[in-house]
Order: sequence, then C-alpha cells, then structure tokens
Amino acid sequence: MAEMGKGVTAGKIASNMQKKLTRAQEKVLQKLGKADETKDEQFEQCVQNFNKQLSEGSKLQKDLRTYLTSVKAMHEASKRLTECLQEVYEPEWPGRDDTNKIAENNELLWTDFHQKLVDQALLTMDTYLGQFPDIKSRIAKRGRKLVDYDSARHHYESLQTAKKKDEAKIAKAEEELVKAQKVFEEMNIDLQEELPSLWNSRVGFYVNTFQSIAGLEENFHKEMGKLNQNLNDVLVTLEKEHATSTYPVKAQPSDSTKANKTPSSPPDGTPITSPEIKAVNHEPEPSTLEAPGGGIPKSPSQSTEATPAEADGAGKGGTAGAEAATKPETDSGSASSSLPTVVVDSATVNGTDENRAISERSDMPPGFLFKVQAMHDYAATDNDELQLKAGDVVLVTPFENPDEQDEGWLMGVKETDWLQNKAFDQCRGVFPENFTERVQ
Repeated sequence: MAEMGKGVTAGKIASNMQKKLTRAQEKVLQKLGKADETKDEQFEQCVQNFNKQLSEGSKLQKDLRTYLTSVKAMHEASKRLTECLQEVYEPEWPGRDDTNKIAENNELLWTDFHQKLVDQALLTMDTYLGQFPDIKSRIAKRGRKLVDYDSARHHYESLQTAKKKDEAKIAKAEEELVKAQKVFEEMNIDLQEELPSLWNSRVGFYVNTFQSIAGLEENFHKEMGKLNQNLNDVLVTLEKEHATSTYPVKAQPSDSTKANKTPSSPPDGTPITSPEIKAVNHEPEPSTLEAPGGGIPKSPSQSTEATPAEADGAGKGGTAGAEAATKPETDSGSASSSLPTVVVDSATVNGTDENRAISERSDMPPGFLFKVQAMHDYAATDNDELQLKAGDVVLVTPFENPDEQDEGWLMGVKETDWLQNKAFDQCRGVFPENFTERVQ
C-alpha cells in the first residue's frame, strides 16, 4: 500500500474519511429523530461543570496577570519616587544615609513581593489550568466515540431486523459494535472519575491561591509600613532641626550684620571708586580758617576761651551763635569791631563735638553730617536699604556702631521723608555712595 508521507497511508485516510461520513450521517438521523441517541445526564452535568470551571479559571488567570502588571507598575513608580527623594535630599541634612538605606530596602521589598506572587500564585495558576486542554480534548473524543458506538449499534440492529438476514454481515456488525462500545466505555469511565475530582479540586485551589496572595500582601505591607515609619521619623527630625535654624534659608544680612556688602555700579557703568572714610573729617584747610574780621586764626595751643561778646552770643542760642561766628565776612573792615572772635579747635572739628553741634540744629536729623544728591536711580534689594530716584536728596547720618559700616555704603534719611514726619528711625537706611554726589 502506498504511503502518503509521515506514515499516513491511503488506506488510513480512506478509513478516517469513512468514519467522518458515518458520524455525520448518524448525527443527521439523530437530529431528525430517526435514530435514538445514547444519553448520560450525569456525564453531561460533569461536562457543564468542567466548562464553567475552565471559564472561571481562565478569568482568574487573566485578572491575576493584570494584578501582577499593576504591582510591577507600582514598583516602578515607588522606585522613581524614592529616587526623587534621594536627589532632593541634600548631603548635609541629617538622615541622608538613613534615606539611602530605606530606598534600598524599599526596592528589595517590591522585588521580593513581585517574585513571590509569580512563584506562589501565577505559576500555580498556570499549572492548574494546564490540565484542562487535555481533558477538553478527551471529552470531545468521547463524544465522537459515542457517535461511533450509536452508529454501530444502529447498523447491527438494522441487520437483525431485516427480512433477509445475512449472518456474515450480522456477525461483522456485532464485532464492530463490541469494539466501538469498548473504546467508548474506556474513555467514558476515565472521564467519569476525573471530571468530578477536577470539579472538587477548585475549592482547594482557590483557597490556596488567595491565601498565598493575602499572606504575601500582609507581609509586604507590614514590612513596607516599618520602612515608611522609619522614613517619617527621619523627615520629622529634619523638620525639627530646620525649624531651629540649623539649616536656615540663606537671606540678605540685616543692617547689623552687613558683612562684605558690595555696592552696585551705577546704571551708566561708572566704576565703583574707593569711598571716603565715613567718619568724615570736617577739618578745613588752615588757610580757610579765618577769624571773623580777617584776623589770623589762633593755633590749637592757644586758649579757646570766649570773649564776653562771644559768651553773650552763646547765651542767646548756641546754634545761632555758632552760625554767626562762622559766617564769612562781606566787609572785614566794618565787621571786625561788632562780631566776636571765634577760635576753632582742630580736635573739636575732627572729633564728635562738631557733629554734636550740627545735630543740634532743629531742622536736621540726629547726628547729621552732610547732604548728598542721587545721581542715578537705585532699587533697594533689602529692607534696610533706601530706594532712590535720581535727584533725591539724602541727609547723611553716622552709623550707630561704626564697625557695622561696610565700605562704599552710607547711612541716612531722604530729606523729603525727614521733613514730612521727622520719623528718623523708621525712614533711615543705607545706600551705595557711588550712586550719589555730595552737595553740602
């Protein structure tokens, strides 16, 4: 007999085709009611249970895979979140090493949780469902063998009831019937035992699967809770230390701590020059110190006692007397006999006596030194600085503590503010000297 490849012979193909044709004819006769069909209601119930169990198991497998995908996504999101914390957590902050260790343990927990879910749930699920395809194939084969059995039975019965009996055909038909019945019953018996057992196994499988998931989740969240508590403790410590200014936000120093403050350059690009020493020496050149009336000024060693006329002038008002004494003459010849002679001690001019005398003027702030006028706009960058517009006049005053004065900066109050409310302490501030020009 000729072979058709891979051991399949023409006779085998013909035999299979004949079986398919016979089964088709039998199914048609059964549907038309012209042939009875062997029924097994108990087995049919087992098949229904099998199909239901397979459907439920497939859905559970799908949902479990979705759950694992979500766990993996949460793992990645948690990893990125802890990495972000590590990036923003500055090295000098307390607990830096603790946060790194917590991040490592967090990664290990997620990895272990996911792997155990795969091993104890997903792989078990796959094994459980792995038995269904074979049983489903055997159930289908049993159905085909049942049709073969019914067909052989009907053929044998038809030969027996025929008017003209052919004993040889009847014997052959009987032989085929016995063979078909044996094949069917062997398969039927095996399935009758397996299907109820498989159906009952679903309870234990569901219990074990969900217990494993619940146990893994419980342990995971318990350990993760400990890590979260540790992280919370680290952050509480950081917050407390930050609140006590252990790590203050770097701000501009106040006027009492203006160390190394450098004035800005004016808008026109004028270079910053070394400012005068702010304890201004008002000592005039010797040639300019003339006594009223054109007299030669006395030396510092000469007496500074005032004449009766001077005393009289001082008695009428120290400020007015001082102004009259220092006023330049317009006619030295005629004024020499009427104005008192004033001798200025250079030590007094160089020291604080002159400042004290000037500050006693009622129209000037305490300690007034001189006036300056803003040549450029200046935008204050701190609350202890003056905001200046070009043309503003500032009354310069000394620093309460000379050590607090930075090079290139002056202390004062804008003349408009002083004239409006005399609120010296509220209006005064510092400003860069190179933005102004002295006018008095």
